[in-house]
Amino acid sequence: MLSTDLFRTALGRFATGVTIVTARAPDGARVGLTVSSFNSVSLAPPLVLWSLSRESSAMAVFQTASHYAIHVLSAQQKELASRFASKGVDRWAGLPDVDGVEGVPLIEGAIATFECASRSQYDEGDHLIFVGEVLQCQHRSELRPLLYHGSRFYTEHPL
Repeated sequence: MLSTDLFRTALGRFATGVTIVTARAPDGARVGLTVSSFNSVSLAPPLVLWSLSRESSAMAVFQTASHYAIHVLSAQQKELASRFASKGVDRWAGLPDVDGVEGVPLIEGAIATFECASRSQYDEGDHLIFVGEVLQCQHRSELRPLLYHGSRFYTEHPL
């Protein structure tokens, strides 16, 4: 049987970008969390995916949300990545209330933002995989990406 710790450590050798996924709860509250499991799925139609642990306190919101936004973070947003990964903190402190498609809360300053309609969900292992259809996207070429590798944050260095 494969050790969970060994598997997690091996996965940590794969450098990823860092995102924050946001949605609105039924009561209007802003919900968001840091996610590193983000990928493109299709160009036509424009589809992306991300996954969420079944144990996440935000699971019920994302399972029922009709729309959400995925923000690819810039190197300047390292503190936000840590804050939105933490429990028991006000993740939205000091952030303006900016709405995107269908009132989804947006975080300013991201290197790219994908505003999505929830298309499908797949139950796999201890996570739920969300596939979203991108309705709008934007990007900023002048910013450097925030990367995550081996449990540490980095940014790019051209080879």
